[in-house]
Amino acid sequence: MQARKDYYYRIMKRIRLFMTTVLLAFLTTGQAQKYVGGDISLLPTYEEHSANYMDQDGQPIADMLSWLKEQGWNSVRVRLFVDPSLAPDKAKGEGVRQGLEYVKAFGKRIKEAGLDFMLDFHYSDTWADPAHQATPASWIPKPNENSIPTEEIIYQYTKDCLEQLVAANAAPDFIQTGNEISWGMLWEEGCKLEAKSDWSGYKDDNWDKFSEMLKSAGKACREVCPDAKIIIHTEQAANTPLVTDFYQRIADNGVDYDIIGTSYYPYYHGSLTQLEKTITQWETTFPNKKIMVVETGCAYHWAVGDNDQGYELSYEGQRKFTADLIAMLNKHGNVNGLFWWFPEANEYGLDWDTQRVTDAWYNAGLFDNETGRALPALYELKNFCDGGTGIRAIQSASTGDKAWYSLQGHRLATQPSQTGIYINNKKKVIIK
Repeated sequence: MQARKDYYYRIMKRIRLFMTTVLLAFLTTGQAQKYVGGDISLLPTYEEHSANYMDQDGQPIADMLSWLKEQGWNSVRVRLFVDPSLAPDKAKGEGVRQGLEYVKAFGKRIKEAGLDFMLDFHYSDTWADPAHQATPASWIPKPNENSIPTEEIIYQYTKDCLEQLVAANAAPDFIQTGNEISWGMLWEEGCKLEAKSDWSGYKDDNWDKFSEMLKSAGKACREVCPDAKIIIHTEQAANTPLVTDFYQRIADNGVDYDIIGTSYYPYYHGSLTQLEKTITQWETTFPNKKIMVVETGCAYHWAVGDNDQGYELSYEGQRKFTADLIAMLNKHGNVNGLFWWFPEANEYGLDWDTQRVTDAWYNAGLFDNETGRALPALYELKNFCDGGTGIRAIQSASTGDKAWYSLQGHRLATQPSQTGIYINNKKKVIIK
């Protein structure tokens, strides 16, 4: 009888060991579903102007895309303007120059480097952001000219751009249909959104028209790039009720998309606690949507604007922000993307009269404008996709641990309600 018990015990032990091995292998491969990188839309221009990029030890970087991939990046974001030649001079001096030919050439390089490509449609000739959503000049009907519905223009423009990108071997893997559109887009067409006086949500004006625009853009994406994920990008992370109302309204209006995208800058949007509050609300309200921070940044020297970013203006302050941001994001199973904005800013060694790329230094990039060297925060970013910490947490958790983990090894804030497979008390749990 005892021999039979011993045999049963050995068999069960082997089964548990086998299941643990399979599970940990699954956890490791699951990390490919996370994306980290940056919006490096000005990199080709910096390269044309002979910018001096170096690693943290001062060694020249021969090929930026290959080097970034070695640092753990797997994705790159690039903006697209309708006709940037018509942008105001100030905007051009800030980096508005990415027309379709520019993006086709750069997108092809990105894909050839083995990186995923996020395309950011600015449906404008210039910056599209909370303060500007100007209709492209060519989309505004001239006097005595028959007007075409704006949603039809968006559909045809989006479709044409994507078809040309596909033909150029630069098919995007992620597509933003609009940039920072918390207040709508194409404002001259009557699609500016207004908030209620108490900022708890939106007024009802213009939502039908705005939703039709987003649906038209999404339709073109599904037709030309059916495997690409569609991102709806907002920038009101500091106002949880308002931005949650935004995504609820586009859901109620039948807008088709895959990922909630947000901008988060500590000097504009408050502390990480506020960002986490918004992310937690999104995970609760929209459990089937992935979430990406598609723009972030933190200064290493000289403040951006007049606001306190909450971190020291130093290399270490910027690195600490990055580490804290990643630690927070990695607690949330629905968060699968992190992108730094304008990390390629680097005017080091460029003659200011003939070679400069921008009209003012941006000191929240990931290269020092005064030395050309990569900053510690750049090397920190890879930890967003490194599942080692989460896996070790599962392995080291004591029996009876009440915490829930995703299959990517990330500790969840609460017991999940979404259908899926999770880890609790060192066991796989299937929630139906």
